[in-house]
Amino acid sequence: MSEPELRQTLDALIKQEALPDTYVNTAEQTILPLVEHLVALQRSANRTIVVGIHGAQGTGKSTLALFLREILGKHYHCPTASFSLDDLYLTRAERCELADRVHPLFRTRGVPGTHDVELGQQVIEQLRAAQPTDQTPIPMFDKSVDDRVPRAEWPVFEGPAQVILLEGWCVGARPEPDQALEQPLNSLESDEDMDGIWRRTVNDCLKGSYRRFFDDLDTLVMLKAPSMDSVREWRTLQEHKLAEKIKNAPKAGESSGAAQSLRIMTDAEVDRFIMHYERVTRACLTEMPERADVLIEVAEDHSLGLPQFRT
Repeated sequence: MSEPELRQTLDALIKQEALPDTYVNTAEQTILPLVEHLVALQRSANRTIVVGIHGAQGTGKSTLALFLREILGKHYHCPTASFSLDDLYLTRAERCELADRVHPLFRTRGVPGTHDVELGQQVIEQLRAAQPTDQTPIPMFDKSVDDRVPRAEWPVFEGPAQVILLEGWCVGARPEPDQALEQPLNSLESDEDMDGIWRRTVNDCLKGSYRRFFDDLDTLVMLKAPSMDSVREWRTLQEHKLAEKIKNAPKAGESSGAAQSLRIMTDAEVDRFIMHYERVTRACLTEMPERADVLIEVAEDHSLGLPQFRT
């Protein structure tokens, strides 16, 4: 591995993702040690490894996965495929059917029960078994239309993967004890899930299909937010930035039309949206740090701490 070539890759990714120049320090102190850890893990196992990247909204899961994939593939000769749990969302029609059949809150994507985890398992198995000339379609979800991208438009990964990265806000989450579900956690649960059907179904999914899916992980990386309040603040700020971006968009032209079609949530709507995730997020913040294979603390300013490897 050439040092100048690696630095070139880091600089290109930082520019591509519009990250501050200082992010190169994060890459060197946090991401590169994690890369070397994963390389050693894969070589020790001598097979494809599946790496789960867990983190609440705003912790930087997608950015971390991108850096890992590019560095592993380009500089460590370790072909790496990555996809998000978000890309496994049920189609809008499937979620509407689930909402009609089980509970209206399942119309909103996000919680366990709104993903096609069997599809995720199939993708992992294909990537493991692929021959050098095989192509594995990687699922994609388009949040702007709240639906899955047609299969013909999915990106493809060529050949077998030595590392598979699966990132998502509830990756590796475990179910809560049944008694923990009895009392509503927020106004969404108390006003819209009075009988607890929605939260019990979410918990049952974590006991069943999601547990089987997450059991396939070889290692779990947790990006730990400081608190639930930070998650709420980050998500609200994200919406404010999007509103500012649309406000400053040109008044004419195709790009402006695309921007104006995006709907901005009010702060109250963001609060309600986050309530869908709150129960599982709080549970993970409480219990996951003790069992994550790699723990990375995320500060209030979104900076990443040094990776802590569980021995």
